[in-house]
Amino acid sequence: MARERVPPADDSRQSPVGAVGKVTVPIPLGGPGEVLVALRGGSEVFAAWCSQPVGRDVRVVVVDAISARSVIVELLPA
Repeated sequence: MARERVPPADDSRQSPVGAVGKVTVPIPLGGPGEVLVALRGGSEVFAAWCSQPVGRDVRVVVVDAISARSVIVELLPA
């Protein structure tokens, strides 16, 4: 009996919301920085905003996606 070939699931639209990331470019108050987020089996870079300044190498969690390459983050709770 032949097996039906099923195409792989398209996860290209997987949301980064809830993912943990690390700040690679400090996030200033009112301006974007940059975060590296583990997503889709790899890592992706996003422009990031936060309600407070965040320094480099600080772990954050993505709380909202404002576009395909921009997110809002909060400090990862301890």
